Amino acid sequence: MWSVIESTTERDDWPPSPPPPWPADVKATIWWHRATDAGRELIPDRSLPVTLVMMVDYLSSPVGPYREILASPTLRLPGQGRGKMPRISVPFIAVDSETSVHGGRNHWQLPKVLARFDGDVLSKSSASDTGWAVKAQARGIGPSFPMRGGLGFAQPVDDEFLLAGARLSGKARLCRVKVDASGPTLSSWLKSGTHSGLQIVTGTMSTGASRLVSAPEV
Repeated sequence: MWSVIESTTERDDWPPSPPPPWPADVKATIWWHRATDAGRELIPDRSLPVTLVMMVDYLSSPVGPYREILASPTLRLPGQGRGKMPRISVPFIAVDSETSVHGGRNHWQLPKVLARFDGDVLSKSSASDTGWAVKAQARGIGPSFPMRGGLGFAQPVDDEFLLAGARLSGKARLCRVKVDASGPTLSSWLKSGTHSGLQIVTGTMSTGASRLVSAPEV
């Protein structure tokens, strides 16, 4: 399974999870920054040089409430069988639910691992495990506004991509996020510092089933 060191595990006996779709009530802080050289090396094919990070609180889901952090080093460009919008590819993702680990790894090829979470994702929060940590302090800017959109995934699987999508709606606001990231690879491509972001103050999200498509020839 495609992943960085921080999102690898030798364990494979996770409690089973229900199949998608996975509807959920969520709140989240999302931020982005220009990709580093190390981030671009993780996704060497054509992509937008923007790193996207999400700290999410799933208030309800088919596997119960849980926390999650995920990051995409760059955004894969649309076309080539991947649809009309850029998609994230996720080599780093951690949660605090064993059943969610099963779901991520088995339904979407997301390399979920267990981690410790603390705080409120809309203000000061953290995720960590042995050898890595991400701390985020978010400050909302301005009033909230209605939000509706989607998020597409493209996970590499051998010579193919596993595509999936999530639909989002709710209320959002702009924010600034002060980030401190450390780890064997995270320190090189998930940048510490203060970044622009967006918060989902209240929202619903539904992640659908995945499908395989062939990777384009280089």
